[in-house]
Parts: sequence; structure tokens; C-alpha cells
Amino acid sequence: MRLVWQLIAVMAVAFAGNQGSMAVQGNHWLELVVGVATAVLALLVYAWVVRRTERRAPVEVELKGAAPGISWGTLLGIGLFGAVILNITFLGDYTVNGLGTTSGAIGLLGFMAAAAVTEELIFRGVLFRIIEGWTGTWIALTLTSVLFGAAHLFNPHATLWGALAIAIEAGGMLTAAYVATRKLWVPIGLHFGWNIAGSAIFSTEVSGNDTPQGLLDATMSGPMLVTGGDFGPEGSVYAVGFCVLAAGVFMWLAHRRGHLVPLRRSARSGMAATLPR
Repeated sequence: MRLVWQLIAVMAVAFAGNQGSMAVQGNHWLELVVGVATAVLALLVYAWVVRRTERRAPVEVELKGAAPGISWGTLLGIGLFGAVILNITFLGDYTVNGLGTTSGAIGLLGFMAAAAVTEELIFRGVLFRIIEGWTGTWIALTLTSVLFGAAHLFNPHATLWGALAIAIEAGGMLTAAYVATRKLWVPIGLHFGWNIAGSAIFSTEVSGNDTPQGLLDATMSGPMLVTGGDFGPEGSVYAVGFCVLAAGVFMWLAHRRGHLVPLRRSARSGMAATLPR
């Protein structure tokens, strides 16, 4: 039942935050405030519900290492998305027409902060962590990546290929980042940086969602496998390739650090979050 209660708690905060964002839509400074408040509240609620349902300290969200983890993850996310855009630009399919707006980018910071935190808490903090305790790392990674991709089928302009790309690139990479660190800070930063690069910086669609214009006024057109089409660059083969490479590095680190949980070990321990680092 801990999985059910933890999901309910975090999803309730995510729903409330989404309603708040809709209520202040158009006021970019209030969108920033509501988004950041949602992210902070979600972390507090997650820590509280884990303590209540598992009778342990939520070490995966302890404050020690939070700032460097989020910072490093954010820079990596921006860098990876930037590499995708650079390759699309090289083929002539991404064109910068001029500068966009800073106000739109400000509102996107809050929205993407809330999305990154709540989605990581749900998919990595609750689903992956608990399922890993039942099945081991590799099966849990596969199952939760498929779920993460399937959740994006409900987005505007969603396609089966887009959902599959999200499952492979984001589901795999973000989960691998958690396994390598056994903390949620790097995956949260990585998720946030990737989304911010796509929306607030390069002004592209994010997972099929049309977002307000960011810092650049840009247009993108070309083959779907290159640009991702209406789903956005996350549907590009470049995004899949770079993220799979990053996931491989994270899983190599996880192996070196002894963080991979085989089925027989998970069945005995049942609590992947308490693995020694």
C-alpha cells in the first residue's frame, strides 16, 4: 500500500499545482511562483509520506548534495538538448529568426520546475524505487520507462513513435541517473534542464506540447526522424541517440558503484533506496 499512498500524495500536489498554474496563466511572474511552490511542496509531501509509510528517512531527497546534484543535472540536460538542436541546425532544419521574449521564458521556468519535480517523484521516487525492490533494477527500469512513455501518449500531437522515443531516451536516462546516484537530485536537474532548453531557450515543442515563445524566435521543419515533427525534438533520432549514450554512462557508473539490484537481492531487501553508496 505504500506505493498507492505515495502516488496519491504526490499526484494530489501535482494536480493542485496544475490548477494553480492555469489560474494565473498569462501572468508569467505568478506562473514562476506557483511552479516553484508546487515543486517545493511536492518534495515536502513526498518526504513526509515516505516517513509515514516506510518508517525510514527519505535519503533519496535529503538536502545534502541537493544543490550540486540539481545544478550538474540541469547543465547536462541543457547540454544534451543543445547537442540535438546543433545537429538539426547543421542539416538546415532549425532556423533562428531573432530574439524571442524573456517574459515567456520566466513563466516556463516555474512550469517546468513543477513538472520535473513531480514527474521524477512519481516515476523514479515512487514507481521505480518500489518496483525495483520487487523485480531488480533492469526489469524495473524497463517497466517504468514504458509507463513513462505511455503517459506521454495523452499529450497534444502525441504519436506512438514519440511515446517510444520518450520511453527510451527519457525513461531510460532519468532512471539510470537515479540508479547511479541513488538520489533524485540529478534526475530532477536533468529533466528540468532538458525541458527548459526545449521551451525557454530554443522555443520548440516539448513532448508534443506547444509552449510559449522562449528566448529565441525560431522555426523548425524537416523530416520527422530528424526534427521530431509536431512532437518536438524529443522525437528526433538525435535525441534518442544522445540520451541512450548518457543512460549507458550512468548505468556504467551504477555498476561501478555497486548500485544495481539483482532480482534475488531485491527480493531479500525490498528497499533499493537504502543501498550503500
